[in-house]
Amino acid sequence: MSSLHFSFYSAFTLSSLGLAFHRTHLISALLCLESMMLSMFIPLSIWPIENQTPAFTLAPILMLAFSACEAGTGLAMLVASTRTHGSDHLHNLNLLQC
Repeated sequence: MSSLHFSFYSAFTLSSLGLAFHRTHLISALLCLESMMLSMFIPLSIWPIENQTPAFTLAPILMLAFSACEAGTGLAMLVASTRTHGSDHLHNLNLLQC
């Protein structure tokens, strides 16, 4: 395994661990999700160049579009929860009260 692949795997692992263990604010969870998407986007965009296959060049663009939709939805939820609950702490959010 090259050092480039190891750095992508470790970035994804660290961001997923951050999402699993650092759940105090909604904005930190959204940042961990965005770092996971970024750590998947970069290898997905480098892979067709390394293999010289033009068939998979559309996949990073589609993933970037889904990532932008996910970021917009997450920020909308952040604004809505901050307006209704007063903060973005995840322990204040309860699905049974909504």
